[in-house]
Amino acid sequence: MLNNIGLPGLLLIAVVVLVLFGRGKISSLMGEVGKGITAFKKGVKEGSEEIEQDASELAKDVTPETDKDKV
Repeated sequence: MLNNIGLPGLLLIAVVVLVLFGRGKISSLMGEVGKGITAFKKGVKEGSEEIEQDASELAKDVTPETDKDKV
C-alpha cells in the first residue's frame, strides 16, 4: 500500500499538512526539532567525554614508588 507513494502523493500530503497546520506552526515545529537534535548531540558528546574521563581515572598507575624500581 505505502510502497506506491510517489512524488505526486508526497506533494499532496505536504499540501494537506500545510493547509491543516499552517506555515507558522510547521516552522516552529521544525525549530523545536532542530533544538532537540542539538541538545541530543550535546548530551552524547558530554556523555562520551565523561566516560573517557572516568576511564582515564581508572587507568592510573597506582604502583607504589618502591615497587616501580623493581620492574
